[in-house]
Amino acid sequence: MQSSFASCTDEGAADRRIETPYEGTPAATWDSVWRDGEPIDAPLALHRLTVPRSLTDYNRHLSESSYLLLIGDSADAFFRFIGIDEGYRAAGCSLYTAQTHLHHLGEAREGDELHLTLRVLDADERRLHVYHELLRGDDLLAAAEQLLVHVDTNTGRSAPMPPELHDRVEAVRRAHAGLPAPRLLGKPLGIRRAAR
Repeated sequence: MQSSFASCTDEGAADRRIETPYEGTPAATWDSVWRDGEPIDAPLALHRLTVPRSLTDYNRHLSESSYLLLIGDSADAFFRFIGIDEGYRAAGCSLYTAQTHLHHLGEAREGDELHLTLRVLDADERRLHVYHELLRGDDLLAAAEQLLVHVDTNTGRSAPMPPELHDRVEAVRRAHAGLPAPRLLGKPLGIRRAAR
């Protein structure tokens, strides 16, 4: 696919099959790309992997930081899906994470088969609000919401997305609009105490 993004191009990046750098396991791959007119899954399921030893901690569980790493990998898979890849970034634009709220809900161990889903909850010309779930089968192990900002990397400041990219984000948002609101969306952090 050749992009017609006005300010950030995609030249020479037709192959989006990228290996993840986890040691000791066959690499997960991201090979879904945008195709105009094709249905958009709700939610998107673009990333899966087998947990390698290198992502576990002294308790032999997926380490705390690895949960965030996998959420980041899910976001990267989404970026590639809509056309943000090495060529796009080399041309001077990217999406940056402004905020992440991560819920650790269950344990994963070496060898577990995991998959991640992503929903676009809201978007405008510069920002995206996305929601991720990390699952083992039907078991929800983690959930995260993120606020992402489109940035001109030459200036380090937010910048509007090219119209074609914004149109893709909007198409995903519309496809996801009918899904029920996630129960963990916007949950405040704090110690809950019974009323006296």
